[in-house]
Amino acid sequence: MNDERTRVQEFFTARAADWDARFPDDGPAYRAAVTELGLRPGSHVLDAGCGTGRALPALREAVGPSGAVLGADLTPAMLEAAKRAGRDHDGQLLLADVAHLPLRTGSLDAVFGAGLIAHLPDPEENLRELRRVVRPGGLLALFHPIGRAALAARQGRQITPGDLRAEANLSPLLAGSGWDMTTYVDEDARFLALAVRQD
Repeated sequence: MNDERTRVQEFFTARAADWDARFPDDGPAYRAAVTELGLRPGSHVLDAGCGTGRALPALREAVGPSGAVLGADLTPAMLEAAKRAGRDHDGQLLLADVAHLPLRTGSLDAVFGAGLIAHLPDPEENLRELRRVVRPGGLLALFHPIGRAALAARQGRQITPGDLRAEANLSPLLAGSGWDMTTYVDEDARFLALAVRQD
């Protein structure tokens, strides 16, 4: 696990400084995904693996001044980039691994994870940890600003049958981690899976 954690940190540390510049047009897709999460004013939400915090402004807007927004990432350079972009004003930034979150059980209404699933060292166990910090009936959004086929093309590869984001793989993975998938969208312009925490 530590080797995987180190690999993820190295990957994102090398890209943190120009991450936002590489994907300048993703803002509307993030905003639309946050809208579909259906947060209410006063809600408590975590952006898990928040990176440079691109979801934080939309999350703050959704929960309002009475809500709580947290952004957790295990790569210090990504959190520094979020601060340079001023996104620490939209949410509290935490240097934390989603495998061991420093949060109380059941303390959140929702978790938002952009580009997260592909970087989890132990997806079932890590999704179970996200479930732990969400109240019964709370929500999970797994998002990417482009779909699986478009992402594979961007990276010069083919989609494989083992892709965790494939509906046939993701639905049982979520179910085994204590989540029921309610929405699955995989189109060129976005990937979004919504799930509700099982009681």
